[in-house]
Amino acid sequence: MRPRQQITELFSTFLQFEADRFDRWVADARLRRQMQQLERTKQVPTSEQFWALYWYKHWQVAILGRNGASQVGVQAGDPQPQAGLHLSAYLQESCYWAAQQTVRKFTDLHYRLPDCFQIAVAEVPAVLKGYNPERGASLKTYAGMAFGSVLRDALRQRQVVDLSTGWSLLRRTSKKRLLEALHQAGLAETTIAPYRLAWICFNQLYVPAAPGERLPKPDPAFWDAVAQLYNQERHQLVPPGPAVQAATIERWLTQMANWVRSYLYPAVGSLNTPKFSEEATEVQDTLADPTSDSLLTELIEAEESDDRSQQQAKLNQTLTTALSQLDSQSQDILRLYYQQGKTQQQIMQEMAISQASVSRRLSKAREKLLTALVQWSQSLNIAPTPTLIKDMSTALDEWLNARYQMNGTAPST
Repeated sequence: MRPRQQITELFSTFLQFEADRFDRWVADARLRRQMQQLERTKQVPTSEQFWALYWYKHWQVAILGRNGASQVGVQAGDPQPQAGLHLSAYLQESCYWAAQQTVRKFTDLHYRLPDCFQIAVAEVPAVLKGYNPERGASLKTYAGMAFGSVLRDALRQRQVVDLSTGWSLLRRTSKKRLLEALHQAGLAETTIAPYRLAWICFNQLYVPAAPGERLPKPDPAFWDAVAQLYNQERHQLVPPGPAVQAATIERWLTQMANWVRSYLYPAVGSLNTPKFSEEATEVQDTLADPTSDSLLTELIEAEESDDRSQQQAKLNQTLTTALSQLDSQSQDILRLYYQQGKTQQQIMQEMAISQASVSRRLSKAREKLLTALVQWSQSLNIAPTPTLIKDMSTALDEWLNARYQMNGTAPST
């Protein structure tokens, strides 16, 4: 895959596959124009890290609705919904490498590389919510590790969804997930209450003889029983509403199963999808242009960003030096584990050593690198508290993933 180099390209182009292989980068015209306009208004040199933080701050305000917008250099009354699209473009490589590593690691996976990539792209909001720039890691470094985790979770969930019938999903779904699915479907609270009661009655009566993922469809007598129980319990509702027939209960449960499936297994849309009532208009055409005022506020903070970049460079040098001091076998194990995504058992077979030796060397190597990380923090007069060490351990994994997996080669020493 050809890596992107230009700032405008990083934040306005999207990966396109041909069959199961990378084909080319496709530019989104509106996002590209926005980036070009913003770059023309800059007063100081900017970097990839600057723009990642810039769009991340706008995403926080526009999507999360956080208070104290002035603290992050964004006007509270000026939300920019296109921030998430720029970040999605920026994280395309991270999604690709996470998908590629997942496909390599799980040989029995029935999803192809483009499938895993689309699943990872759909998890961009979840990755952004978990990112904390105060911990020192760049967004791309954090995403490099986070996408692998959310992708594995998503695949496990999708496997369950793929194999389960609607009745199985309703049995597996928690009340919280059900309510989230109903809210996502656009139902009002007065409509959700009867659906929720019907689901409770369904779970009370539908107890299959043998648990499994493909539970059979209930028979008509069962729906009569659920309707009878619902009518007995509907006095809990405000207002209670009319009595319902078995056919209504079955229709409600079928709809709920579809909504839950859509919630757990969302379709990945495209920026170029035509809007329903405007065939000549695309979704991307409704995006608002960013304002120059918020950019000027961000540029004032460039000095702080430079300081953070210098600290990051020193940290990289510290860990690179510590890595070079490890014995060759430990470095080989780290390379196989983080770059090629191999399991400890696979490393054992390739290097002809015991799995206990692999585990021990992997742990000791990480321990030495973590010690170097703690010493670096102490040089900045930062006390290594248990919470901080836990965060450092996570940051170390992020760094190793970035050095091995993202570059595709062993780190230079």
